[in-house]
Amino acid sequence: MMIEFAKYHGLGNDFILIDNRSSSQPVVTPEQAIKLCDRHFGIGADGVIFALPGQNGTDYTMRIFNSDGSEPEMCGNGIRCLAAFVAEIDGDNENNSQKRIHTLAGIITPQIMPDGQVKVDMGVPRLLASEIPTTLGAENEKIVDWSLEVAGQSWDVTCVSMGNPHCITFVEDVAAIALEKIGPQFEHHAVFPQRTNTEFIQVVNRNYLKMRVWERGAGATLACGTGACAALVAGVLTGRCDRTATVELPGGCLQIEWSEVDQRLWMTGPAQRVFTGVVEI
Repeated sequence: MMIEFAKYHGLGNDFILIDNRSSSQPVVTPEQAIKLCDRHFGIGADGVIFALPGQNGTDYTMRIFNSDGSEPEMCGNGIRCLAAFVAEIDGDNENNSQKRIHTLAGIITPQIMPDGQVKVDMGVPRLLASEIPTTLGAENEKIVDWSLEVAGQSWDVTCVSMGNPHCITFVEDVAAIALEKIGPQFEHHAVFPQRTNTEFIQVVNRNYLKMRVWERGAGATLACGTGACAALVAGVLTGRCDRTATVELPGGCLQIEWSEVDQRLWMTGPAQRVFTGVVEI
């Protein structure tokens, strides 16, 4: 079967986008997605994103298979790429184009801004242990600066769900973190029954954070939108940063704002098409 695709990236977090409007189920299996994401024998990507028909009044449904074949609830960089992709296939070239996207984490609303950046209403963060989920504390407790033993070291962690699980720890120097060694041990730690994304954060000042991320199902990536949102929330909860900040990732910067009025998070960043093609699977 021949599949048309487009390759996009958001700050280097790259995805294969497939127009899946003809079916309510992904046209590619998780096993096929693993092969497509292979950077030596396939197209190469951190995941495959499907633009499926909308549900319950939404414009589209978003499904994602990670490079290991697992399916996350949502992806911040991915939804910006999806917003740019569906604007293109819809022929929607107007500024401020806005779509309502159904995801496994709820309805997300990205908007393409006049400068081409994509601003996304990421919703309200979930903070209870049962919502992350994690067994680090009781179900109705917030995990803020709790101690967690990983790789023979005690880390102070804060846990946040953006519809997907995040474990955030603040460090003096993100460049010094042995991400490939420590990241998997966080991801697969027994206190995270659904595994976790892990963010290592260096506070430059109250409005500027540096971040490296180990993504659940994808490993070390150049950027993570939901992780940047979770990092800001953790910074506010621990008194380390303000409610609006630039988050610098290896692939570039995101602007994150946590509204004090309605508690919703807003993420603004780029989404760029790399190329299009056809692949046989």
